[in-house]
Amino acid sequence: MRIRRATFADMDAIGAIVNAAFSVETFFDGTRTDHVRMAEAMKSGEFLVATDAADRVAGCVYVERRQTRGYFGMLAVDPASQGQGLGLMLVAAAEDWCRVRGLEGIDITVLDLRPELLSFYGKLGYRWTREEDFHPSQPLKPGVICRSIVLSKPI
Repeated sequence: MRIRRATFADMDAIGAIVNAAFSVETFFDGTRTDHVRMAEAMKSGEFLVATDAADRVAGCVYVERRQTRGYFGMLAVDPASQGQGLGLMLVAAAEDWCRVRGLEGIDITVLDLRPELLSFYGKLGYRWTREEDFHPSQPLKPGVICRSIVLSKPI
């Protein structure tokens, strides 16, 4: 696998992988992302993709600069490629992206409805920084209440 910067030609593959990987988030009303959301994200950041020898996208992560810190999100691995360390490889690529830009740290926001993510990122050195109101880009199912948890790591 190799990591490269995504292009608009990768958007269909990225969208399919993100929506498949995040299908466990049954509390959203609809899919996790679409072309409109991804195009908007690419205005302020970029997607990195993991590709195989045939340049097939197997995973992705979104990265952006936020003042002196980096941010990553939408970490997703094709379900057929999960369990092979690709998620760890993409997190490392996001961290490297921040280092190259001289950023002092990196943040990710996880939802309190996904407590298993706290352990995953905790093992990678991310620590709970703060809790925030969640402002979803898509609606939650009726009656669902959710909070954002910001996890941070120095670079």
